[in-house]
Amino acid sequence: MEAVFTGASVLVTGGARGIGRAIALAFARRGASVAVIHARNRAAAERTVAEMRRHGAAAMAICCDVGDPEAVAAAAAAAEAAHGPIEILVNCAGVVRDALLASMETEAWREVIDTNLSGAFYCMRAVVPGMVLRRSGRIINVSSLAGERGGRGQANYAASKGGLNALTRAAALELAPRGITVNAVAPGMVVTEMTETVRGLAGDRLKKRIPARRFAEPEDIVGTVLFLASAAASYLTGQVIAVDGGLGAAIE
Repeated sequence: MEAVFTGASVLVTGGARGIGRAIALAFARRGASVAVIHARNRAAAERTVAEMRRHGAAAMAICCDVGDPEAVAAAAAAAEAAHGPIEILVNCAGVVRDALLASMETEAWREVIDTNLSGAFYCMRAVVPGMVLRRSGRIINVSSLAGERGGRGQANYAASKGGLNALTRAAALELAPRGITVNAVAPGMVVTEMTETVRGLAGDRLKKRIPARRFAEPEDIVGTVLFLASAAASYLTGQVIAVDGGLGAAIE
């Protein structure tokens, strides 16, 4: 049976493009009111909002740097003013700034950690008090296979996603007694603008390592997120679920 989220207030960070966009549209199609946070691409965010509205959903876009805690608090307040208390948070905002460790600029380290890890923390901190009062809530963090296995030239990205996995588990322990679940999905290689360079450099070679023999599309990640947000997953928390076509199970 397909999950229905009629009337649910959902906040999706990084919702203008890629995986975040696919997730936002999926919730909108199932009756949710959806706010998407974007950092730079206003045009893409507005296209996503327009498509959600075509499905009859209440939808809005909020420009916000998730690495700024005050901006995050204001964005969450704006979403709740428009759609009511946030019941489902999906942390999907992410950036890559690849470089070998010895030559990685400090700013490249900080930007990735601030967006991918600190941003998720700030968003969780903004919505958790209300969830605690209602004794109900779903938090889904979009991590990465890199958080478990690392990646050459990705010290910052792997650290951010490994930290996000640890944050997911720690928050789950705190919040489970209050009726809130916290889980993560860990995609492998997904066809998005963010992965375009990596796919261009290692495309066929990397694809051959994936047991499913293909890269994921953003829509391949959606089903697991919807399940984790649904009532069917009420007893599932503190988990990092790989959605990677079997890549994580392969031995190099």
